[in-house]
Amino acid sequence: MKYAIETNDLSRKYGDFLAVDSLDMKIKNKSIFGFLGPNGAGKTSTIKMLTCLIKPTSGTAKVSGYDVIKYPNKVRNKIGMVPQLVSLYKDLTARENVSLCADYYGIDKNIKESRIDELMELVDIKYAENKLVKHMSGGQKQKVSVVASLVHSPDILFLDEPTIGLDPTTKMVLWDLIQDLNDDGHTIILCSHDMYEVDKLCENIGVMNKGHLVAFNTPQVLKDNLMKEKEGDSKKDVLNVGDSEPKLTVELSVMVENWLSDEIIEEIRNLSFVYDLRSSYDERGRLTVDVDKFSHREGISDVIAIILKGGGLISSISTTDPSLEDVFVDLTSKGVDQYGF
Repeated sequence: MKYAIETNDLSRKYGDFLAVDSLDMKIKNKSIFGFLGPNGAGKTSTIKMLTCLIKPTSGTAKVSGYDVIKYPNKVRNKIGMVPQLVSLYKDLTARENVSLCADYYGIDKNIKESRIDELMELVDIKYAENKLVKHMSGGQKQKVSVVASLVHSPDILFLDEPTIGLDPTTKMVLWDLIQDLNDDGHTIILCSHDMYEVDKLCENIGVMNKGHLVAFNTPQVLKDNLMKEKEGDSKKDVLNVGDSEPKLTVELSVMVENWLSDEIIEEIRNLSFVYDLRSSYDERGRLTVDVDKFSHREGISDVIAIILKGGGLISSISTTDPSLEDVFVDLTSKGVDQYGF
């Protein structure tokens, strides 16, 4: 099976309101897919249709090869769901909660206990199996939710804001777990407003807005496209005002572990595409350079080459390229007729 999820002209109406409008989307099998959108974009309605909680008004959707309208029970057996709000029984232990889910899915009693043990070891929550959920931390509850969602061995796991409210260390643990589950063959559908999380984990992302799928690609391609779009807009603005030498810049920040000579600094400063060397080379080993926006790719390479030629030991390089958050804001601030879909 090439695709874990396929939709064709999928739509959902609530009365006269069209929440999802003719959605066409294909999500690769055994991938981590980020599904994004602002409140009211149609993302939640889409997830509810894919998980058979509501029926489409029109169009079709297949999940793990099964039509959501014709075979809803088969779809339910192929998916797991970790909701944003933990839906565990607080007065039961972790193991009791998972055992209840296993019984709901009709897991054979001869393999149920060993499967629960295996999953609890996988997510590192076995040590707390007899702890009441109401006494658990947020991270522990999320781990139990993951075990409960995996107990019937689903092909596809839907994660809705899985790390919201968690501390950075616990977030990283869950990120590693998500990657491990994907490596083990599970398709992951990640719904999140944490753009760093999505950028770090997802192979592809889809962005919903006003009922439409307004972007579908890798995070890096979407960032590159935004940068090209902004550069194009900047060039148009420059032409409109008749400025033959625009001073539109990209900031380049380089961390160098050793001291650079004044001659090297001056050589960089004298490059034709360098407008400013604002902070020069300070005591922390950081060189900050403003290079021409329209030639910054070549400019950055030349700056790095001069530093290396002068014996500089570079430990990090960063620019002010667009982030995934910039992409999200740009896409969701446009009118529907501007997307070109």
